[in-house]
Amino acid sequence: MLQKKNIAVYIILSIVTCGIFGMYWLVVLNNDCNTVANEPNGTSGGIVLLLTIVTCGIYGIYWCYKMGQNLDIAYQNRGMAPSNKSVILLVLAIFGLAIVSYAIIQDDINKIIDIDSNNGGYGQPQYAQQ
Repeated sequence: MLQKKNIAVYIILSIVTCGIFGMYWLVVLNNDCNTVANEPNGTSGGIVLLLTIVTCGIYGIYWCYKMGQNLDIAYQNRGMAPSNKSVILLVLAIFGLAIVSYAIIQDDINKIIDIDSNNGGYGQPQYAQQ
């Protein structure tokens, strides 16, 4: 079962560790987003991190856009209107504010976790099926 994460703590840890914790957060965000979007064959967090490092961050910009699309899928799977944040996440990443994109993605994941827990998980993707 996914658990909500404290965004402020994750941002502070990312800054204090000079981005090392941010790399961990990227992996966790990717895996959690794949889970809430019910994408069992989605790219793993480790591959995302590797591709981001190898491409000097270019893949990370693309990844932010794709996570916005995955969040839209997650909202649609729950019968809700999509958030349509793909472009804003992309623009923030292009201008070097990927940590803000991470915070927005984490906030949406936390909201989806709340939605699922309030609905008792009925009719929702089961996280334990990974």
